Amino acid sequence: MAKTQEKINREVFDHLVELAAFALDEDEAEYLRGELNGQLKAIAELEAIEIPADVEITSHGVPYPPEARPALRADEAFPCEDVEDILAQAPELEDRYIVVPDIPNEELS
Repeated sequence: MAKTQEKINREVFDHLVELAAFALDEDEAEYLRGELNGQLKAIAELEAIEIPADVEITSHGVPYPPEARPALRADEAFPCEDVEDILAQAPELEDRYIVVPDIPNEELS
């Protein structure tokens, strides 16, 4: 893929790999970056297809009338019986809340 067409350059890709905590060798990294850029190119091609204004928006390719849909189940909340067991598995707690690390972020140019 030509460098001018790449949406995910090496700097952005390396940042994403770091955020995802992937361990990739150079060949795997280049392959994956190429695949991601290929998918973004395919998405751009799909977005470029002109759709007439009179085409209705659909969420499924097969008609799914209301009478064929199963009834929604009722929302029910159940208290957890193993709270202490679950909290005991957390590496760090603060006032019975599980502490998670901050998500690192930095501005990319």
